Amino acid sequence: MGVSARSECPRFRSRFRSRVGRRSGPVPRRRRRTLLAVVFALVALLAAACSSSSSSTAAAPASSAASNSAAAAKPTGTLVVFAATSLTDAFNKIGSQFEAANPGVTVKFNYNGSSSLATSINQGAPADVFASAAPSNMKTVTDAGEASSTPKDFATNSGEIMVEKGNPKHIKSVSNLANPAIKVVVCAPAVPCGQVATAIFKNAGVTVKPVSEETNVGGVVTKITLGEADAGMVYVTDVKANEGKATGVTIPASENDTTEYPIAELKSAPNATAAAAFISYVLGPKGQAVLASFGFQPPA
Repeated sequence: MGVSARSECPRFRSRFRSRVGRRSGPVPRRRRRTLLAVVFALVALLAAACSSSSSSTAAAPASSAASNSAAAAKPTGTLVVFAATSLTDAFNKIGSQFEAANPGVTVKFNYNGSSSLATSINQGAPADVFASAAPSNMKTVTDAGEASSTPKDFATNSGEIMVEKGNPKHIKSVSNLANPAIKVVVCAPAVPCGQVATAIFKNAGVTVKPVSEETNVGGVVTKITLGEADAGMVYVTDVKANEGKATGVTIPASENDTTEYPIAELKSAPNATAAAAFISYVLGPKGQAVLASFGFQPPA
């Protein structure tokens, strides 16, 4: 035990020769042929054993190389994620959990309106991952050839009216927002939350003249929580995240609109390994649990 078949092969050959050589006296021809056949068979078996041992020995470094390659693929370094403003709270928590699960990784987020982020990416801004609040803005990036992976939907979100804490204007429906005495703020039409607002107004059959159009949903939230507007069109998740500062007015499903959130690795990603790992985490059970806790719905 403990001695390789390769080192034993010469010993077997030597031992076999010595035994054959010790035979004395003439050997009949017929018996000699039988003996030779046995010799050839044994030699063939020994050769096969030696070859198998050699192959096993050679396979060991290959297996070791595969293990080293897997270890090298472990995410590390800085990961830059461009994400829609509405994802801020949920992604901050996901980012912290991802860092804890992958020591050596630092996640940096750039939050803004999805349309602005898409423009920055197409203009060469360095980033690893893009998480958009609407498929249309993701399409802007994929059409420009800036995504290296097929976008995957990871969440959905719906619109909700946000009003001042306690709802002092007694706003109860989308139709109330058509009242010129109500100061309404929305996102710009190019921004996903602006697209949702436009669809909701159309579904409700009302014309709303906002006093301000913000570049992202965070701007709408700020205007409402600071008392600079009476009502704003935001996402369900924004109302949930600001329950202590504002009040939400639910929109009926027949009037509401839903947007999908796609995520993709970018073509020029400086940290492709960490990008792929982060996307898998967001799509996985832990990432989905965080998103649900902030009011996001699962992808359709």
